[in-house]
Order: sequence, then structure tokens, then C-alpha cells
Amino acid sequence: MNGHEQTGAAVFHATTILGVRKGNKTALGGDGQVTMGDTIVKEKARKVRRLYKETVIAGFAGATADAFTLFDKFEKKLEQYHGNLYRSAVELGKDWRTDKYLRRLEALLAVADKNGILLISGSGDIIEPDDGIVAIGSGGPYALAAARALIKHGGLDPAEIVKEALLIASRICIFTNDAIVVEEL
Repeated sequence: MNGHEQTGAAVFHATTILGVRKGNKTALGGDGQVTMGDTIVKEKARKVRRLYKETVIAGFAGATADAFTLFDKFEKKLEQYHGNLYRSAVELGKDWRTDKYLRRLEALLAVADKNGILLISGSGDIIEPDDGIVAIGSGGPYALAAARALIKHGGLDPAEIVKEALLIASRICIFTNDAIVVEEL
């Protein structure tokens, strides 16, 4: 995905979602901007939410309807596997790869619990980052670079790192704004 999702005749641009796991804390945050073509149509969308009894955080980038479908499917997997993040992600990935309908969905999920952080890709791949940082969306590379620098050169906790890195990304990526929501476990 290149940050541009095709939805009918309109082009929706992606967002920025960033997750950081450091020590025994995990934070996941996202901006609030929704863009259609060259117009900002919403400034305070909530793209990060808590799932499964408030023990899992998930954020999305991509086509909104597709992302909500994946949120729903992922939440059902969490229920089925009693909140086990890894098992739920793997089972969702299997479904994503084998189901003709799901294979057409254009979205990415970043998911985390108190034990881990994962990226679930648009092809159903499950990726656990080596450094505990996951970033998706059009501003993802900027937020990822900022988060890595903040971790290396600062004493901030994960929620502060996520917020600051997303603010940096919002100053670079035109599809990312500073209406940031951060959830922490």
C-alpha cells in the first residue's frame, strides 16, 4: 500500500498509526485526519480503539469500511481465543489469506496487548517488529523514524514517544494531522 486507497471513484489517503512497546508498557496512537482526494473531510476521526475487555489496543490505516470489517473480525478472534493476541492475529491472518472477500480488503492493523505488538498486513501477514515499534499509514515512515530517535536519545515513556513521534509526522505528512489519540496498556 502506498498511502492511497481506492474507494469507488474517490481516493482516500491513509493515516498514521504508531505503536511503541518499551519495558512493560505499550502505547498505540493515531491521528484524526480523513482525506478524500485533495480535501480534508474529517479532522477528529478515532482510528485507535480498545478491544477485548480493554486489554488489547488496535489501530488501522487504509479504507475505513475495510478496517472496521477487520476490527470486527479481529475482535471475534479475540473472543474466540480468550484475548490471546498472537493466536487471534494468526487466525485472522489465515482467514484473510484464504477468504475471497477478506482478500479484497485494503487495510492494515496494528495491534498490541501488555505482552506484544504486531502488524497485520493487507496480505494477511503477521509481523512482530524487532524493536517494539510498529508504524502504518502514509505518515508511518516519519513516525517510525521519530520514535526510534526518541527511544534512543530520550527518557520518555511509550505514550509520550507515540504522541511526540506522531506530532513530528503530522508536520511532514500532509495526510496526517495533530488530532492525536493515544491509548496505553
